[in-house]
Amino acid sequence: MTASLPVYDGPFGPAQAERLLWRAGFGPRPAEARRLAALGLTGAVRSLVYPGAERLIGKPPRDQKGRPLAPKDQWGHDHLWWLDKMVRTSRPLVERMTLVWHDWFATSNDGVGSQRLMLRQNALFRRAGLASFHTLFEAVAIDPAMLLYLSGIENEREAPNENFGREMMELFSLGAASGYTEDDVREQARALTGWTARYRNGYGWTDFRFEAKRHDPSFKVIFGKSGKFGWRDSVRLCVQHPAHAGFFVRKLWGYFVPVDPDAETQAGLEQLYVRNKLQIRPVVGAILRHPLLYEGPSMPKSPVVYTAGLLRRLGQRIDREDWIWLCAQAGQQLFYPPNVSGWDESRWYDTSTFLARWRIAATALDRYAYDPGKAKRRVPPTAAAIVDTALDFWHRPPVSSQTQNALTSFAARTVAAAGSEEWKLKAYPLMAVNGARHLIAVSPELQTA
Repeated sequence: MTASLPVYDGPFGPAQAERLLWRAGFGPRPAEARRLAALGLTGAVRSLVYPGAERLIGKPPRDQKGRPLAPKDQWGHDHLWWLDKMVRTSRPLVERMTLVWHDWFATSNDGVGSQRLMLRQNALFRRAGLASFHTLFEAVAIDPAMLLYLSGIENEREAPNENFGREMMELFSLGAASGYTEDDVREQARALTGWTARYRNGYGWTDFRFEAKRHDPSFKVIFGKSGKFGWRDSVRLCVQHPAHAGFFVRKLWGYFVPVDPDAETQAGLEQLYVRNKLQIRPVVGAILRHPLLYEGPSMPKSPVVYTAGLLRRLGQRIDREDWIWLCAQAGQQLFYPPNVSGWDESRWYDTSTFLARWRIAATALDRYAYDPGKAKRRVPPTAAAIVDTALDFWHRPPVSSQTQNALTSFAARTVAAAGSEEWKLKAYPLMAVNGARHLIAVSPELQTA
């Protein structure tokens, strides 16, 4: 029996299009949500899932001295380079899926030690991120950054290393305790033997290759099946395992919707995935059309998604290095996930990371702040005028009545503090606009989507 997949059939206006752009990208540029809404749900999802050629919008990135970035060489410039692609991309879902796979197949430069190889892996995720999961998984298994990170080049017939063999099942394809045993881990390690590389002083690891003499060619038993398995067989056996489709759907769903799918949706997505021969694109498209994406609860934005979204909304380029340490303090420096499990989203709003979000907003806003002694702009000394001016600056993001009331209360207190002195009645509203802009940026509505 074929399970049906529900499709959202409610209103699809700018608010729904904005949520879609946050979940499937990094938020809207000015007027982008209205343009997407005009396509309707089907057209909007199709435009994201089947984008045209990449067209980076806006000025290229620079460091604080106005120089081009050096992502392969300069520490932190890899983070800036990718953040710039998130900000300027015309294919937001492609870039968002690149981030998904970076978390799914988490690889940290702390263990790789080569920005060049990390960028090579990043290009793989971007190129293959909506195609076949089987093909992507195969490519990741022999990707140089992964071979270094999970000890693939140390895995040889005389001393099998279980790191990748374990994680390829537990984290990448089946889930913990999902139909594999410690014997399967050991046998997978043997099947994966054979890869090596050469270290060159001044250049690092290079010449990644398979050497038959390092591979164990004997029979292995994996998931109860026997054969002279090699690395391709290791991947194939994982994606053909009965637990794989369910694991894949649940994990992918969790990147877009913060509540579990119901049984019918889970079954429908699994059938869609298998029927399409493990293609990722159809499953993503079905998730983006699901009612829970539009009617379900809001979803936390990771520090990088939050930062990229603010900059997209402001049309601001990457031209400072502050975004490296700010995102790191908020808990997410690109190319440095904390471990092979990826980032822990429960840490996005804890006491050790939230202050950095406040600073991210302040840094994005600092060049627009009114100087009351120099500004030519006049804002009427009323709470309504202050709040309207601040909301207009952010291109009128949807905010709740609770946030609207808090902004109005803040503005009213500022106006009251001005009293009747003429200079205060000119200066205080401008300072209040600065504050209200910041409060909007850190409001629940802009912190979640």
